[in-house]
Amino acid sequence: MKIDAVLYRILRPVIKGLFMFLYRPNIIGKENIPKKGAVVVCGNHTHNWDSPLLMCSTKRTIHFLAKDELFKGIGKYFFSGMACIPVNRRQKDRNALESAIKVLEEDKLIGIFPEGTFNKTDDVIMPFKYGAVSMAYKTNSTIVPFSITGKYKLFKKNSITICFGKPYKIKTDDLTDANNELMEKVKKLIIKNRKSDKHE
Repeated sequence: MKIDAVLYRILRPVIKGLFMFLYRPNIIGKENIPKKGAVVVCGNHTHNWDSPLLMCSTKRTIHFLAKDELFKGIGKYFFSGMACIPVNRRQKDRNALESAIKVLEEDKLIGIFPEGTFNKTDDVIMPFKYGAVSMAYKTNSTIVPFSITGKYKLFKKNSITICFGKPYKIKTDDLTDANNELMEKVKKLIIKNRKSDKHE
């Protein structure tokens, strides 16, 4: 499956300029995203604006895994052009996983929110689905965990923060352990940056 990212490359500078002007996010650790090679960036999910926030953080094209409901009608052409991969969240979607693996085998970058949806609970994070660690393990890709903390507030500098942790690779074939390790890394980033946000 060849993902067409032409629209992404055209719109990214526009989206970044507008987003940075409106929300003025605090971006920490973007140097942790490798400039080349297969990479999976994954972290918590707080808002619809999380994807544009990630797009502001790297010049590389991010191939997002997105819910298949977005690919109806004209949305199919838009989100395909934005390098998105449709995912059926109602079941284990092997086609989506295989498409993501092919992207990684081409040394590209995948963006995924392993919680699967917005976290509306009181927990720091919700349990992660296994897709992120599975595709990273099968392709020996680098994982870059991230946290998103704060709120999206118009024209308020640093009201929203994204922080990228140190890149690493999965060293075990036990995906439960690998998933727990990823969750713990993201959770620590969230807690650390929530404390930092309070001191702003």
